[in-house]
Amino acid sequence: MNEHLRVTVLGSSNAIPRPKRACSAYLIEGAGRALVADLGSGSLGNLNAYRTADSVDAVLISHMHADHFLDIIPLRYALKYGPRTNDKKVALWLPPGGEDLLHRIVSAFVPESSGDFLGDAFTVGTYDPNESLNVGDLRVRFAPTTHYVPTFALRCECAGASVTYSADTAPSDEVVRLAHESELFFCEATLQRGADDSMPRGHSSACEAGEMARRAGVETLVVTHYPATLDEEGLEAEARAVFAGQVAIADDHARYLA
Repeated sequence: MNEHLRVTVLGSSNAIPRPKRACSAYLIEGAGRALVADLGSGSLGNLNAYRTADSVDAVLISHMHADHFLDIIPLRYALKYGPRTNDKKVALWLPPGGEDLLHRIVSAFVPESSGDFLGDAFTVGTYDPNESLNVGDLRVRFAPTTHYVPTFALRCECAGASVTYSADTAPSDEVVRLAHESELFFCEATLQRGADDSMPRGHSSACEAGEMARRAGVETLVVTHYPATLDEEGLEAEARAVFAGQVAIADDHARYLA
């Protein structure tokens, strides 16, 4: 019998947050573990509705665009100065090159002490996108996406259940292969259909998300990372036009089971 994976949407917006919504972040829970895939602007407050900072086991960042990682900084403050039930450090896994960029950003802050700004709260590491990563019994695999900077989709598996998150991507064969037969596929839909045919591209429309879901044979497509200029009914109609499975439109605090 599959062990369920539960996904809570902590942020469903693209880089320009929709009113009262946060940028990309997804809490994935299973087998007694909790990992957060991306932690964009405003998402920590939503995480706090479900878990304390020190109960998170790992944070995985898909790529180093601000709308996918900026709330690492308030999470660090929560871990250092907020109420704690333990003294563990949260594992922070960054894509190749991410450590250098993040250290350069936090170097601008006035030092609070002689300590390491990030190391005070996190064990910081770089994941190898060619290898799987384990968070307890949760297994995470990666695939490169088609985006403007190195970006990696992730698939989380546990006891037969699987969730795939596209991160930011134009239509991608690699993402389709990673998502193969996932129960849940969270796929971005930043673009209005036909709005950007320039090359190179780094984002998808809801129609293209539906096409990737169809090709991957997933059970449920969750359309996410969309702007305020696109309405949920239109996004759903676009995806359903090409994908016969279940379609949902992500919103902050929505929860799904795989």
